[in-house]
Formats: sequence, C-alpha cells, structure tokens
Amino acid sequence: MDRAELTEALLGVMERKHHWAWSLFTSGQVDKARLHIHLEHEYAVYIRDFAVLLGRAYVQCPIAAARRELAENLYEEETGRLSGGRPHADMFLEYPRGLGMDLSRFDDIDLAPAALAYREAIDDATSSLGWDVAAAVTTIFLEGTEYERGELDAAASKRPTPPLSEHPLVKHYGLPLEHLELVRAHRMVEGDHRRAAWTVVLDHVAPARRDVVVAAMERVLGLWLAYRDAVATACGLVRPA
Repeated sequence: MDRAELTEALLGVMERKHHWAWSLFTSGQVDKARLHIHLEHEYAVYIRDFAVLLGRAYVQCPIAAARRELAENLYEEETGRLSGGRPHADMFLEYPRGLGMDLSRFDDIDLAPAALAYREAIDDATSSLGWDVAAAVTTIFLEGTEYERGELDAAASKRPTPPLSEHPLVKHYGLPLEHLELVRAHRMVEGDHRRAAWTVVLDHVAPARRDVVVAAMERVLGLWLAYRDAVATACGLVRPA
C-alpha cells in the first residue's frame, strides 16, 4: 500500500463515519428527557478520557516530529490553553449543565453493551497495537468527521460551520449560547489539529504498517456504527425504512 492508497483507504473509512440517526439528533427529534443518554455515552466512551487516549499514542511514538504534533494536541485537550479555554472534557460538560441536567449522572455512567465493546476496541487500539494505530484512531477517527477529504483537498466539501445560534442544542433544546465553549474552542484549533493528524499518519507510518492501521480503523468504524445504533434505540429513535 503506497501513500496515495493509504490516504484513500483512510478517507474511505471516514466517509462512512455517518450514522442514520444523526439527522434526527440534529433536527430535535430526540425527546429532551432522553437526550442525556446520548451525552453520557459520548462523554464516557471517549470525551472524558480523550487526553489519556491521545497520550498513549504520544508515549509509544519513537518519531520526534510526530510526537511534537501529538504533544500539541494533547496539551490543548488537557488544558484548553491554545484556545483560551479549559480542558475540553470540562467544556463538554457545559452542554448538560446548560440544559439543566443532573451532572452527577456523568460520574457513574451505565454504558450499553455496544458502547462497552466500542470503548474496549478504542482501549485496545491505543494500548496494544502500536503508536501508529493509536495515533490514527485518536486523531483521525475519534476527532475526525465524514468531511476529512475537505481537510486534504481544497475542492472537496468542508466540515460545516453554521452560526452558533443554529447549533442543534441551541435551536431545538434551548441551550444558552454561553454553554457552547467547546464548539468555539474546536473552531479555533481544529484546522491545525486536522492538518497535524494527517501529517503524522501519512508522513510517519511505516509502509509495512499501513495495512494494519487501515484494518484497525475499519474495526473501530464497525463498532462505532453499532454503538450509535444502540444509543439511537435507547433515545427512542427508529431507523427509517
């Protein structure tokens, strides 16, 4: 697998990181009384511990140039200092806080079996399969979207950045704008993070390891889709026919 094939294989994974229920979440179709299920699961499966997951890639990486890119991302996730905010996991909790949810729920979250399987795969990918798999899964899969091609190709569709007033939690659930700290932080730093993620993987993953990285990404994608199915069902959503 050459560099171009690796790029297309990874983009192919990311372009399938799209779940049928997302349009229902973003159009306010989830009963507000069940919205906490989605937020709790996202927090527990990766957001709360994202800096730790990223740190696993960093400490395993033998390549100084790649470590520097990972370190900058890790610093921002853990401190929020590059965006002038707070740790990203703390900023995420502004969503349930602004919606009037009981934040004690986020201290002890009961994950669905599919969510546990997804998290176990993330832990395996970041702990046991090499720095390159850990870097790809954290910085490309977990942080990335179906619009990754737009990060590499100026002619491709970019990740949408609608006005904050159009954010689904604001528009459909009444979240006050001041609780969108995380969105603001992401918009400040995400461009650099996406560039760094692709640079690290495309420039520094050894040719002999490219198939391994893609296989790990495919596995995580499959478990992510199953996890999102479980959360959608728990939130009362039904897949359109």
